[in-house]
Amino acid sequence: MWNYIAGKILRNKITFLIVLGLITGFMVYETCQIKLSYDFARVLPVDDPSYMDYMSFKKKFGEDGNVMVIGFKSDNLFEEKLFNSWSGLDQKIKSIKGIKDVLALTSLYNVTKNDSLHKFEFKPISGAAHYSAQQLDSLKQIIYSLPFYDGLVYNKETGATLMAITFNSADLNSKHRLEMVKDITTAADAFAKENNVPVHYSGMPYIRSHIMEKVSGEMGLFMTLAVIVTAVILWLFFRSFSSVIVSLIVAAIGVVWSLGVMQLFGYKITILSGLIPPLIIVIGIPNCVFLINKYHAAYVKHSNKMKALTQTIASMGGTLFLANVTTAIGFGVLYYTNSPMLVEFGVVAAIGVMLTFMISMIVAPIFLNYIAVPKAKHTTHLDAKYINRLLAKVDYWVQNKRAQIYIVISIITVVGFTGMTMMHVLGHVVDDLPQKDPVYSDLHFFEENFKGVLPFEIVIDTREKDGVLSRNGAILYKINKLQKVFAKYPAFSKPLSIAEGVKFSYQAYNDGDKKFYTVPGATDLKTLSEFTGTLTGQQNKLKFFVDSSKRYTRVSFQMADVGSVEIKRLVAELKPRIDSIFPPKDYDVSLTGHSLVFLKSNDYLLENLYESLAIEILLETLVGLALFRSLRIVILSKIPVLIPLVITAGVMGFLGINFKPTTILIFSIAFGISSDGTIYFLTRYRQELRIKGQSVAQAISTTIRETGLSMIYTAIILFSGFAIFAASSFGGTVALGILVSLTLLVAICTNLVMLPAILLSIDKRKSRRAMLKKPLIEISEETEA
Repeated sequence: MWNYIAGKILRNKITFLIVLGLITGFMVYETCQIKLSYDFARVLPVDDPSYMDYMSFKKKFGEDGNVMVIGFKSDNLFEEKLFNSWSGLDQKIKSIKGIKDVLALTSLYNVTKNDSLHKFEFKPISGAAHYSAQQLDSLKQIIYSLPFYDGLVYNKETGATLMAITFNSADLNSKHRLEMVKDITTAADAFAKENNVPVHYSGMPYIRSHIMEKVSGEMGLFMTLAVIVTAVILWLFFRSFSSVIVSLIVAAIGVVWSLGVMQLFGYKITILSGLIPPLIIVIGIPNCVFLINKYHAAYVKHSNKMKALTQTIASMGGTLFLANVTTAIGFGVLYYTNSPMLVEFGVVAAIGVMLTFMISMIVAPIFLNYIAVPKAKHTTHLDAKYINRLLAKVDYWVQNKRAQIYIVISIITVVGFTGMTMMHVLGHVVDDLPQKDPVYSDLHFFEENFKGVLPFEIVIDTREKDGVLSRNGAILYKINKLQKVFAKYPAFSKPLSIAEGVKFSYQAYNDGDKKFYTVPGATDLKTLSEFTGTLTGQQNKLKFFVDSSKRYTRVSFQMADVGSVEIKRLVAELKPRIDSIFPPKDYDVSLTGHSLVFLKSNDYLLENLYESLAIEILLETLVGLALFRSLRIVILSKIPVLIPLVITAGVMGFLGINFKPTTILIFSIAFGISSDGTIYFLTRYRQELRIKGQSVAQAISTTIRETGLSMIYTAIILFSGFAIFAASSFGGTVALGILVSLTLLVAICTNLVMLPAILLSIDKRKSRRAMLKKPLIEISEETEA
């Protein structure tokens, strides 16, 4: 079949190039249309209960992650110059397009009692454009007499204050968010410089914008590094600019086609899919290395360019096809996670790998046909003395030291299993950022002064319309009791709820006396409810905590980034306490918000890692069976691929690298790429056995000597290519690059040493069994002979 394909490609070069050019032109157009994703990265599938709870919450109450906060600390928050400057920043931010609301010391509301209209009104505490020192003294007394804002907008003990900036939903998930955040930080930086105070930023809009800007910048960085690193290595291997240029053209077309596929599927660039272009370069280049190596070897043998190219396509086509299939499977199995983020990444990467293989099989031979034949200096890599000496030693070890090989690898594997026991599933919202990153340090400022900024929501379903206001306000007392339970946990901030609103109103009803900031008794609550009149209306801020049917209400906390393990422990501890306050037979209570979705996402990814790895192993076993038709050999050949994963997991355990969304991907990706080496070795081994009729020992020696060179070249490119991710500012991406590089380094060792040792052991065992089955007289005759 591959002889036929080789003939078609080499006889119709112009036609193939025209078609390829037209498709590439179309893909370039599609690539130009692709956009960055400004939505929150969705890991959970749409039918996951936690995700459904979260979407239900957002439908009733709106976004929970749409608030950006600015904060600073001062011994005198009400100093005239400082306060007026803060007020000016407040007004400037309110004027930015897309800002829904701003809450700060300079724009607080008070609840006042209107006796004539028999209702409460929300009124600004002051609307002055400029405050004098005397006015600020009076304003300070008013604000400090309102417990509602203590711990919410200011911290009296530490002298910290914050400005909470709410984004419109339409702007939150758009490119405009980046512009808004930039405008806000520019204005706030000017405030900081003018008043000589450090300003801190946080909140989900800010964190997401900061991360997306880094993703956008690093995508270009990784592309550049991938091109430079692979070009340098290719030059060192082949000493030929034409070989380097051909390889880079293949990689470039592969990247364009992959991005075009992403756009055609309607996907956007996320923190994960932004890695696809450099991955395609790193994974696609080895196709060219094998093709050029084979072409040079064939040309040196008979000095006929066309014959050499035909032999290259015919002999390497099947091998590279199977190798790329196994790599694509490593990405493609992510489809079975049902996680939108991983599905998009896996599907595009898998298709991109196969498209790049197809491009390399067309472009490389055609371009090699048009350029000059290789000179002697271009083929010196075939006689690489140091590598050939190493391969000769490997062959000696395999033929004579198999027991020692098994013992050494077994010891290393046991150490790897030991390290695996030290691994933990732990993730933080910002743990991919370095601790020196401003986002990381600023988040801790808000955790120290306001307990955190990550949304944690409790939704209470009373199961009846107007249930929030019925039963003589019973739910208010329950919410107040619930808040007292949460107050015992330092991870949670002061809550916002209808109960806090009622306390505020009761204080106003009693002429602002702060000792009445409490949930009133049943009699006063009835009087208060009559006075309040309704929970609807434009000025009533309580509408944000009760849905339109008054069946559902929410209790909103902010919490620290305590990590997925601690959140899980807190939820497990709090759930029975919540159920004791809101009996499940009477109420439906759901815990949701960004913090809980993040926790569930971590657990979900880990659960699906095992499933996707199992599917990957099964699929690659089927590929192996199609190639070798021996279940025993196929199963045993997976050992050299699995051992590197065990060793990598052990390294993660010893170094304290946790399981999280980015590091979980290491195993499926590395397994697929590591299997390539197995495919390269087994296909050449089979050719030596079946076509050339060599013995098993001879076939193994030939395969090590002739395929080993290309495998080592490929391993060097892959190792160096993945190592470029160490330049990332995201800890998870750094870990991904370094650990995949480590896995591939170990895999080249196991594929070149352990795999042939296993094949030789199987043959020796077969020979012994055959000998035992022979009659004794035949054995004695052979011995005499």
